[in-house]
Amino acid sequence: MNLTGRNFLKLIDYTPAEILYLIDLAAEYKEKKKNRIPHDDFRGRNIALIFEKTSTRTRCSFEVAAHDLGISTTYLDPVASQLGKKESVEDTAQVLGRMYDGIEYRGYGQEIVELLAEKSGVPTWNGLTNEFHPTQILADMLTIREKLGRLKGVNFVYMGDARYNMGNSLMVGCAKLGLNFTACAPEKYFPDKELIELCQGYAKESGATLTFESDPMKATKGADVIYTDVWVSMGEPVEVWQERIDELSPYQVNKAIMDNADEGAIFMHCLPAFHDHETVVGKEMGEKFGRDDMEVTDEVFRSAASVVFDEAENRMHTIKAVIAATIR
Repeated sequence: MNLTGRNFLKLIDYTPAEILYLIDLAAEYKEKKKNRIPHDDFRGRNIALIFEKTSTRTRCSFEVAAHDLGISTTYLDPVASQLGKKESVEDTAQVLGRMYDGIEYRGYGQEIVELLAEKSGVPTWNGLTNEFHPTQILADMLTIREKLGRLKGVNFVYMGDARYNMGNSLMVGCAKLGLNFTACAPEKYFPDKELIELCQGYAKESGATLTFESDPMKATKGADVIYTDVWVSMGEPVEVWQERIDELSPYQVNKAIMDNADEGAIFMHCLPAFHDHETVVGKEMGEKFGRDDMEVTDEVFRSAASVVFDEAENRMHTIKAVIAATIR
């Protein structure tokens, strides 16, 4: 399958066969990495990594993946880049497109990464926008297949705020690959109706089902995968914490939820997670609202069912596959 020169901006742009190809390629690269088999076939290439939102996993994954492939990287943080401040996105794209063989963007609106792709003329990869997080979903799907041995027919439940990048992207990925997707939250936290309609078309083709349920026990009964994310996303004001805690506390992933799921169910989280007071934000919010944990309990996070660190590692392997498959 030839994906050379393609952008990787959202899973909507890729067929199920193309997504599975990237997952298979990631598994091959993972095997080579584990066995210390060199795969630096892209020496002499250079890529720019634009991070308007900082990250541990995404940055490390792109840098290590690129290094393993023989590719040099330039990291541009919010201070180092003039993107949108002294130089327009379009002008920045045209400059970087003449210097680099690929561009990664992690930041705000989807329209920014779309414009970078359009104007740069080189493969552009979405490391996260407000609307979509496609590289995370590739890692999630690789992890599910490793742990459960399949993707089609897996009962997947997303707990909490499903309106933004993770809820959107997981729904798209599940619908395209045949996983039965359930969003479990108050109705106001369900994904956008237009995106749901689009995904219902994908689900019809793949045999998947899409369910939207506000009762946590109904939603998680017999689930194979329980997935959650932070209740307050990066860039949102502190003021929304109280509202989210009040409305989403019933959707916390705890022992009762995991016990209600299928035997052998796994817990997933894209990280970082507020499961204790060992972070500045976790401690501050925990003390302010009198909570030991937020979206997931420490008991579940550290349990045998938790595969969050396998998931985090797989970011590197799947990002490597995306770069290798698309860079010229």
